[in-house]
Amino acid sequence: MRTPLCDRLGIDLPIVGFTPSEHVAAALSRAGGLGVLGCVRFNDAAELDRVLTWMDENTGGKPYGVDIVMPAKVPAEGTQVDLAKLIPDGHRAFVDRVLKELSVPPLPDDTDERAGVLGWLHSVARSHVEVALNHPIKLIANALGSPPADVIGQCHDKGVPVAALAGKAEHAVRHVENGVDFVVAQGYEAGGHTGEIASMVLVPEIVDAVDVPVLAAGGIGSGRQVAAALALGASGVWMGSMWLATREYLQTMGESVAMQQALVAASSSDTVRTRIYTGKPARLLKTRWTEAWAAPDAPEPLPMPLQNLLVSPAHNRIHAANDPSVVSMPVGQIVGRMNSVRPVADVVAELVNGYEEALSRLDKTR
Repeated sequence: MRTPLCDRLGIDLPIVGFTPSEHVAAALSRAGGLGVLGCVRFNDAAELDRVLTWMDENTGGKPYGVDIVMPAKVPAEGTQVDLAKLIPDGHRAFVDRVLKELSVPPLPDDTDERAGVLGWLHSVARSHVEVALNHPIKLIANALGSPPADVIGQCHDKGVPVAALAGKAEHAVRHVENGVDFVVAQGYEAGGHTGEIASMVLVPEIVDAVDVPVLAAGGIGSGRQVAAALALGASGVWMGSMWLATREYLQTMGESVAMQQALVAASSSDTVRTRIYTGKPARLLKTRWTEAWAAPDAPEPLPMPLQNLLVSPAHNRIHAANDPSVVSMPVGQIVGRMNSVRPVADVVAELVNGYEEALSRLDKTR
């Protein structure tokens, strides 16, 4: 399964895995891939620094990367209080009503409702970059396309390549023109922020459009699908959803039992693409929470980052409620293959074995 991407990143397998869990990221790196830690859940730089120090000590010297959320254009961003004033009262009332109807209890009085909120702000994402570059990271990825030019330059000055997600070939071309080193071709099937073109069409379009390595994302959860991605011209795969149903994920997100129960029970048709999570189109697990936002009386989602500020406290309450029917979680259509909770190493071994079996079948057809 080795490709030139492996030599460039110092990894054994062309499997890059995005995850908000440092335990998953470290386990994937130890297994031969590249674990990429999502930084958006960190409200402050000191917290991220502590976690990256843990990564330094628990990856066995293997490479790892980080993922930030930063638009190329700097938004008109004041303090959190300033932004909060832009959220309509009607939207707040709707969220409060839905949480009540879904029997989602409030958080304890001593709980910080801002947890996981501030990481969506541009200024906080910049602090994430500064902290990450003080650690031996091998990649910075941006979930919202090209980072600002000065951030790309900052990374390159430290010898760290930059990856950016793209849902169209023209987006990929623009990323490369901006100085991005790797393009993640994120197909319609993918979890989280995703465009409208399916991976089977998107990956070869982007491969043909740019002269940098392309990682295929969306609908990849087996060795056969890894083989298909490489056959389409990708240099490797970018996977996110599969790691949600791993034992290591619970080591970081200890209260995610209900989320994993919902995921392993879901089929590939149990997702929905909507703007309710962040204000930008993202694929989520279909639950009673997403259905409430699809009702005729639901308001239109707000633009990013206002939608984040609106719903993040609700997401924290939903997470703590431990109710599989209400879970709010980005996940791709590959959720239909996530039928049990396993160690990361087992997922990687199955990917490798499935890849080899796929190549063997192809050899027999010659």
